[in-house]
Amino acid sequence: MSKKVLIVGGVAGGASAAARLRRLNEDFEIIMFEKGEYISFANCGLPYYIGDSIKNRAFLLVQTVEGMKERFKLDVRNLSEVIEIDRKNKKVKVKNHKTGDIYEETYDELILSPGAMPKIPYIEGIKSADNLFTLRNIADTDRIKNYVDINKPQKALVIGGGFIGLEMVENLQKRGVEVTLVHSRNQVMKPVDYEMASILHNHLIEKGVKLILEDKPAKIENKGRKVTLLSGKEIETDMIILSIGVTPESKIAKDAGLEVNSKGAIVVNSKMRTSDENIYAVGDAVQVIDFVNKKPTMIPLAWPANRQGRLVADIISGKDVKYKGTLGSLVAKVFDLTVAATGNNEKTLKELKIPYEAIHIHPVSHAGYYPGAAQVSFKMLFDPNTGKVLGAQGVGKDGVDKRIDLIANSIKAGFTVYDLQDIEVCYAPPYNSAKDPVNIMGYYGANIMENIVENTQWYEIDDLVKNNEFILDVREEYEVANGSIPNTVNIPLGQLRKRLNEIPKDKKIYVCCQVGLRGYIACTILNQYGYNTSNIDGGYKTYSSIKNSEKLVKSQDESVKVAL
Repeated sequence: MSKKVLIVGGVAGGASAAARLRRLNEDFEIIMFEKGEYISFANCGLPYYIGDSIKNRAFLLVQTVEGMKERFKLDVRNLSEVIEIDRKNKKVKVKNHKTGDIYEETYDELILSPGAMPKIPYIEGIKSADNLFTLRNIADTDRIKNYVDINKPQKALVIGGGFIGLEMVENLQKRGVEVTLVHSRNQVMKPVDYEMASILHNHLIEKGVKLILEDKPAKIENKGRKVTLLSGKEIETDMIILSIGVTPESKIAKDAGLEVNSKGAIVVNSKMRTSDENIYAVGDAVQVIDFVNKKPTMIPLAWPANRQGRLVADIISGKDVKYKGTLGSLVAKVFDLTVAATGNNEKTLKELKIPYEAIHIHPVSHAGYYPGAAQVSFKMLFDPNTGKVLGAQGVGKDGVDKRIDLIANSIKAGFTVYDLQDIEVCYAPPYNSAKDPVNIMGYYGANIMENIVENTQWYEIDDLVKNNEFILDVREEYEVANGSIPNTVNIPLGQLRKRLNEIPKDKKIYVCCQVGLRGYIACTILNQYGYNTSNIDGGYKTYSSIKNSEKLVKSQDESVKVAL
């Protein structure tokens, strides 16, 4: 049976729904409204066009109005904003921004894909800033790029250390701009945990970025050329990028009486249906269910929006399918590093009181003897009772994304740490090691499940030192000379069996090495000689990365002028 379907918003969710609907239903009347000029563009590529990594602006346009019309026989109306929904009479009110006319359009089914808009906080003087930008669409991109091209700013202030903020930091610096990044939390990139973000902090500072954490703007003066932070620090800047997150653009849904949550996200069920059975919603404006913890959340990412758009088209076409929840799999480029994550992080699991174990490893990206191998860092979280994988994070120069992708698929499949051991990956020295890092995380997790080794986390170390616990460092002497946890006893692993008499049996032995492997081996030896041991997870590498990052951030903090 033919239907009339209206779609509000294009880009990922709306455009995907429209194309799929037409492929399944040649007789449907499909009208897509987009209040902006462009219906489908590569919003994740916008910072890279500003930074000149992408040279041709046309490459950002995934699909044009004419292209969608011709290929999919769609009625595409750009610069047309749906301003009101009349649920009772199943019609919408539309404003044509080209002519100013307002008209009505009826529907059988309505799909909302309005997206999310940048958060704009109250800051004294913000309205006077003529050099302040947010980044959401092509028009924003053009404004920023034109400003950089024409005004050639020497200094920029980026407020917010999430995806957009970090990508703009890199791309502005690539254009020769000196960048200061201010972030209100104690770490950038909220989806990863603090110790993983510390690797990014080190790298940002190494690249010349001025990083200020746990601070935010209090006042903007001189039309945006001077920003005073809550701490009193003053920053002179030629331009400001505001990237503190997004908020659902759900006003028409609220005004129509559709159910929204406390943050304004449109509430939908597993069929992406709103509280009105003839209205669906997809993308950044909707509340989803977290795949791991099964709690409602908002995860504004491209994959969920595309998947939801296709699913809604299938459902309207009569297919019995459901959206299974969002993992939040993500990846970002931060200068020379890749950061990626999937599932729940440790902060979330703690907050929800979900039992977990955490492990850290620092393998090389491929066979160490083949040129170009680089150390990468991974963290995985799993259920200590079932072994079920709950989440993972990675930071490094190469091979991070494919390992996090593997774990994302493993979580969706309900895999445990034992299943990770059996993942059979492609191997050749330029690409991998015979034991993939995902296999290693499986082996490590199983050792904990089977009580072969006990773990101590990086955030427990300072208390161990303070309480004068026995910390055994099994690295070589030259490694210890380059840095160590305070007050450790050094017995290299190769000498351990011959020097057991130097290790007390009446105290718990906390064992440390560089990355955790030798510590694990030492624990298995000591355990069999009657010692009570715990391996310091991630070794000195994890601990030192955090401490070095904190020193660097503090040093930069102290170099910024404070208003008296």
